[in-house]
Amino acid sequence: MKIRLSVILILLGQFAFGQNKVQKIDSLMKALYSNHDFNGNVLVAEKGKIIYSGSFGLANETTKELLTENSIFETGSVSKQFTAMAIMMLKEQGKLNLDDEIGRYIPEFSNYTGITIRHLLHHTGGLPDYMEVMDSLFDKSKIATNKDLVAIYGQYNPKVLFSPNSKFEYSNTGYALLASIIEIVSGLTYADFLNKFIFNPLKMKNTFVYNRRLNPKKVANYALGYISPDSLTGYILPDSFEETKFVVWLDGIVGDGTVNSTVTDLLKWDRALYKNVLLSEEGMKAVFEVATLNNQTKTNYAMGWEIEKFDIYSKMTRHGGSWPGYVAYIERHVENDKTIIILQNHEDDISIPLKAIRKIIYNKQL
Repeated sequence: MKIRLSVILILLGQFAFGQNKVQKIDSLMKALYSNHDFNGNVLVAEKGKIIYSGSFGLANETTKELLTENSIFETGSVSKQFTAMAIMMLKEQGKLNLDDEIGRYIPEFSNYTGITIRHLLHHTGGLPDYMEVMDSLFDKSKIATNKDLVAIYGQYNPKVLFSPNSKFEYSNTGYALLASIIEIVSGLTYADFLNKFIFNPLKMKNTFVYNRRLNPKKVANYALGYISPDSLTGYILPDSFEETKFVVWLDGIVGDGTVNSTVTDLLKWDRALYKNVLLSEEGMKAVFEVATLNNQTKTNYAMGWEIEKFDIYSKMTRHGGSWPGYVAYIERHVENDKTIIILQNHEDDISIPLKAIRKIIYNKQL
């Protein structure tokens, strides 16, 4: 029987007296792992220096390969920050404008007047969710790509959920379309653009776009993502479970997900964001500016990042991601230069103990 996380934290609070930050984080993660609440990697850094890195559990249930700090995970919606960065780089190259309507680049979307690239970046465009649209309209014996998504919207013109920039609603559709725009404008595939302009310059050697059902290949140190539908089934790949088989037929869609990475590569990404190595100073500032709606209210979402302010931790930029078998999270305390990165690959062993880790790195009582 699992012990509740709150009980674990109480016990840790009682026994952590005298431990330093590293020991406290390690005690927390070991307790979660032993309680089957965690299977994955954790990295915590201060001013770019790693103060804690831990790997817990298996990368492969069949071979029993253990996770290491070099294990590569699918990051889900953490991918969105790379898509947004690519769009901003193309803007600075003079190849697009954020206030261009998307129909200018994708003719199939010409009927969706008033929706701009900026709206897609900020989740304020109002387009319906492509997973729901394609669930009823796409031939699931095939693997969908962005071209299939565009073709279906062009043919059926599903109704918008709201008028552009009248509200915020998280949209995977928007970020998939941003990837299509990247390809159309640059002449490169989404994967090749990210490799050429982001991953290679930042020496993120274990980061890449991977559609492993559409284009399978051998990847060393790959952490397979597992689900556990019930207590009897055990750990299985989502491909073989009816409710999660969409991981197969949606595997070719990029932009809203499909970036795979490691905790150490994501720290390289974090460090680059403090400098103007990919964008100008003005461009970097724009990436982290939240959207303003038509009624002048502000959202808490910028371009691929949620922006939060806390009394204790000050300004924070963060984003999570999930896909059957995986959970990913990156959190950057930008005014205090602290970073928390968590990658997990067992969906039922999920715990993201952010509040506890934050308290530890700020020397607060658990």
